[in-house]
Amino acid sequence: MSSKKVIFTENAAKPVGPYSQAVQVGDLLFISGQLPVDIESGEIIRGDVKRATELILKSIKAILEQADYSLINVVRCTVFLKDMDTFSDMNEVYAKFFTEKPPARAAVEVARLPKDVDVEISAIAIKN
Repeated sequence: MSSKKVIFTENAAKPVGPYSQAVQVGDLLFISGQLPVDIESGEIIRGDVKRATELILKSIKAILEQADYSLINVVRCTVFLKDMDTFSDMNEVYAKFFTEKPPARAAVEVARLPKDVDVEISAIAIKN
């Protein structure tokens, strides 16, 4: 098995627990669920799924770039929503980030998310 490399960047939300922003094993990059944190202010965004989704995807993009990947390398995302009625708001922003060959995706409604946020997104990427 390839060795495990922890990826960290100051340009993405810092972990809120004992986990890494991402872990690279060989050509695979596993990005932990990202929360909607405004990196400049440190504020956690609640009540605005569009802005939250944008902040999360900017964090994912920053983590990808730190590991020398890009959004085109993402093959799978999982979206966790506190309320499935906000799916279209999330999807509208999501579509702006994944414009070419979008990854496979699952979106599920959950009872509660860390820090009581409205949305969390994780991703898996692979280098071609």
